[in-house]
Amino acid sequence: MTYDVYAIRRQFPILERTVGDKGLHYLDNAAMTQTPRRVTQAMADFETHSRANAKRSLHTLAEESTASLELSRQTAANYLNAEPAEIIFTGSTTMGLNMLAWSLGSRLGPGDEILLSQLEHHSNLVPWQMLCARSGARLVFLPIDGHGRIELDRLGDYLSLRTRIVSLSHASNVTAALTDIAPVSQAIHAAGALLVLDGAQAASQGPLDPRGLGADFYVFSAHKVYGPTGIGVLWGRREILEELPPALGGGEMIAEVSLKRSTYAALPHRFEAGTPPLTQAVGLAAALTWLTSQEMAGVRSHLCALTTDIMSGLEDLGVKDERIRILGPPPAEVRLPLVCFVIEGAHPHDICQVMNDRHGVALRGGHHCAQPLHDLWGLDGSTRVSLAAYSSAEDIAAFLEGIGDCLGLLCRS
Repeated sequence: MTYDVYAIRRQFPILERTVGDKGLHYLDNAAMTQTPRRVTQAMADFETHSRANAKRSLHTLAEESTASLELSRQTAANYLNAEPAEIIFTGSTTMGLNMLAWSLGSRLGPGDEILLSQLEHHSNLVPWQMLCARSGARLVFLPIDGHGRIELDRLGDYLSLRTRIVSLSHASNVTAALTDIAPVSQAIHAAGALLVLDGAQAASQGPLDPRGLGADFYVFSAHKVYGPTGIGVLWGRREILEELPPALGGGEMIAEVSLKRSTYAALPHRFEAGTPPLTQAVGLAAALTWLTSQEMAGVRSHLCALTTDIMSGLEDLGVKDERIRILGPPPAEVRLPLVCFVIEGAHPHDICQVMNDRHGVALRGGHHCAQPLHDLWGLDGSTRVSLAAYSSAEDIAAFLEGIGDCLGLLCRS
């Protein structure tokens, strides 16, 4: 099957809008992907015809709502090659990681260690910092190499008998480097540690198998996989989830409640306190169904070619004379379809403003919620261009034209 990016684009109405007098070139997909028509329609249909609280009544609307929620759970389970009972709906990747830090924190005490890397997103750093402050555990950090890859070959130097949790990005939102975790997961478990993967950036690349990777937990957000905001997925191995205390308390997560004690519901409901994000769950299911219906080999090939065009174009514009520095692995390596770069003498926020106002190109500038990584490299920030299934050659041409404009406007000769 030939990949037709223009057929894909027609399914995303927002791509038809303008920014000022320019067409929109949306290249901020690592922060949030757009949603196809089928996702917004599925949510509108639910709100229009089946809106009711799930699991709380026997009337028709409630039964339809409950069925929609559990169908969404099954869809997410299929995407992760998992059991529905292992799928916990959260508010986002950030919420899922915070929930894990609370639940797993019950097992930690002074002197225990949590192993992260130097490139983690704040969402996979701050919750563990907070856990250490509560428990007396300490953080240990795997180093990264000059291209921003986690040095997994040095894992043995950082694992210890006190390592309880290893939590790493499956893919970096700054360097675009993928973490080849499967070969070292056995060593992590042999040390007695649990492996958590932050899948926020990797989840959009197609169906996943976190159990096959050797992970114990995997977390991602719907808004990174062509779905709505306000919902994420936390997958965990059933045998571990059954032993963990819930992070949140309230309605819907209980079996019985008395004035002095409560017992908790079976998986996954014990981890889902309160009214679930019903409309968002419907949207997530529609998004995952849409994504898995695409010809993923064609999508990946298309995005790989566009990423190569970006890196080649930036090199022609300024890498050779060191006006532009590209972060992350070289083009020949497997990487996410995103590129972070630095223009000498130009602040990322100024670059993004020029690109938006003069070229209709939407980028992201700053630390990308990875300030320690930028500090490590001595950078105030970087500019990121990130792609999705609907990104086109015209988007890349507009981006490169805009960067040429930025070099002339913002950089000293």
